[in-house]
Amino acid sequence: MKFKRPMNMLEGERRQNVALAKVKQEEVETVSCENCKRRHTAADLEKNIFVCDGCGTHFRIGARVRLVHLFDDGKFVEMAGDLKSKNILGFEGYDKKLEAAMASGETEAVITATGTIGGAKVAIFAMEPNFMMGSMGSIVGEKIARLFEHAIKEKLPVVGYSVSGGARMQEGILSLMQMAKTAGAVKRHSGAGLLYISVLTNPTTGGVTASFASLGDINIAEPAALIGFAGPRVIEQTMRKKLPVGFQRAEFVLEKGFIDLIVERAKHKDVIGKLLKLHGGGDGSS
Repeated sequence: MKFKRPMNMLEGERRQNVALAKVKQEEVETVSCENCKRRHTAADLEKNIFVCDGCGTHFRIGARVRLVHLFDDGKFVEMAGDLKSKNILGFEGYDKKLEAAMASGETEAVITATGTIGGAKVAIFAMEPNFMMGSMGSIVGEKIARLFEHAIKEKLPVVGYSVSGGARMQEGILSLMQMAKTAGAVKRHSGAGLLYISVLTNPTTGGVTASFASLGDINIAEPAALIGFAGPRVIEQTMRKKLPVGFQRAEFVLEKGFIDLIVERAKHKDVIGKLLKLHGGGDGSS
């Protein structure tokens, strides 16, 4: 499977600037932490990679901002950036939702790219929570599958950042099909002896959790991230039972063995870089 040429770098920089501007806005603007209620200026939050320095709550951040903090020197080459969702099924109101979602500065709910982390070349996808809550439609699945195919061809490890409410209902079965397509791509990548590190952030739910997000050779989560298929409220209503405190949060999920470790956002680059080196750069050479 071939990629179209990488996105024009100027266009990539424009989208990056839009993403940064949305979280920066005015230096005097303050944001309240939903946990401890501490107020932060946008500038202070950006400096701390959008983590509350009072209680450690991890704020939700855009995919492009995340990639800037993760890649060496914040540089990367975006791939398949010209792919956009279409209202194939003629779902009422979907065109308007897609148009509104583009206010995020992105054209789809995932960014795929290549670059280096700690000097190791890597392929990365990062889901965009500000584009229909990272919902998985046919283009999201296509971009992720293409990235894995590219990684197989170039013998690259893959690092994936998931944040999603699940499958995109406006695309019906076409959305659900992406679970099998992405899982198949992960399987082929694994069969080639290549490393896949999956990072689950808040929230990672639905069909994304039930497919590529849970298939990493190493599964990492950010602190207190909600991880599951159905949400806790739905489960409580269905079972008519009170769930344990912290149910489906990263710490609970780690205790049950569903993930391998919890890593604070500020340590992601260091930890992932060390894992890549430990696994021979993730290219199956060790």
